[in-house]
Amino acid sequence: MDESRKAQLDRRAREVSGRTHPDILSRAAAFLPLTDSKASFQIEGEQPPAQRVARWGQAIAEAGQVQLTRAELERLQRTVIGDARFVRLGLRAQGGFVGQHDRRTSEPIPEHISARAEDLPKLIDGLVAFDRLALPGGLDPVIAAATLAFGFAYIHPFEDGNGRLHRWLIHHVLARGGFNPPGLVFPVSAVILRRIDDYRRVLESYSRPLLTLIEWRPTQEGNVEVLNQTGDYYRYFDVTRHAEFLYECVAETVEHDLPEEVKYLEAYDKFVAQVEILVDMPPRKLDLLWRFLQQNQGKLSKRARTGEFSLLRDAEAAEIERIFGETWSPACAE
Repeated sequence: MDESRKAQLDRRAREVSGRTHPDILSRAAAFLPLTDSKASFQIEGEQPPAQRVARWGQAIAEAGQVQLTRAELERLQRTVIGDARFVRLGLRAQGGFVGQHDRRTSEPIPEHISARAEDLPKLIDGLVAFDRLALPGGLDPVIAAATLAFGFAYIHPFEDGNGRLHRWLIHHVLARGGFNPPGLVFPVSAVILRRIDDYRRVLESYSRPLLTLIEWRPTQEGNVEVLNQTGDYYRYFDVTRHAEFLYECVAETVEHDLPEEVKYLEAYDKFVAQVEILVDMPPRKLDLLWRFLQQNQGKLSKRARTGEFSLLRDAEAAEIERIFGETWSPACAE
């Protein structure tokens, strides 16, 4: 991405927010963290209950509001895990890897080997120090976010929750750097989910070469034991590809996701306002009507007409479908 486009991203986001009605902007700000939270769980292959998604969405919305510390990272791990009966919370006490196990021998087949447990306190303290110094030192917020977040991902300090915390750190740095408009979250995880193959290639751009530098042996528990000194491999890495990828993701949120969310809410409000003139319905019923029309290409299904909206007259139903067709476009659903 060229330098002029990089410089325009935060300005473009402020332009979108500046010409949006405050009420719509407020609702977008409330919805976007949930979008990001859901996508972040999906990246990990999880479909958690709505309450857990909402809880992590709240954590995303609050990113950047407090100083990053080891204790704060551990608090966030507790938040994202939910049921911790089978997970050791806090820094790992053993080795760690990302990959699979041989189905016959149960030996690990690593795709990435995490930092040694004995190196974790100093490595995490190093990340915390970087976070305190990078932005005040003038480092570009997106580059700082890529360095901190992907550095955390490679260290992989916890038994579980690393991926979601890795993406939370992106929000943390962008918010602290004032890159996104106040109160707005860029749904970076939603873009990453759409570009999941690119994301994996970026992660592997360092984790694969790193594997060749690590001496390890399998443990009886199906884990890995690292035999050589590896701390510096997690302290220093070339962040170029990671920063370029993150710039592309942020650009997509600014140029696509944020404007489309605003369009969606504007279309919804226009639809509701016109339907309320035609027929008196409570907000919950209007929302259900909108969703039925969305799901059935702008037409009320037989189930809707004989069920929840059986009291609509034929002329009213036809007019509602016309209103929906005028206010809704497929782009709003993207």
